[in-house]
Amino acid sequence: MSGTKLFLKNQMEDMVWMFLDEVLQKWPEACTCDICRHDIAALSLNSLAPRYVVREQGEVLSKTSMLEIQYRADVYAAVTKAILLVKDKPRHF
Repeated sequence: MSGTKLFLKNQMEDMVWMFLDEVLQKWPEACTCDICRHDIAALSLNSLAPRYVVREQGEVLSKTSMLEIQYRADVYAAVTKAILLVKDKPRHF
């Protein structure tokens, strides 16, 4: 066994954060505070199937598989649904 440190990474988390600002722009009435942004990300991730990969520490994540059309559509839909839920019932109040 080598001294390489490995870690698990859910690639869906990167995709949710990648799409969050883009989708939020379509809902200007939605709050964009840190609490709401994290609630949106958590709700989105809870509705998506995880895509775990094993990476070596410091390795750059491959974005190729993350950009598949169906995964993009699934993430976009999950983020949109989460924005609508958080917009209607924000926790920060």
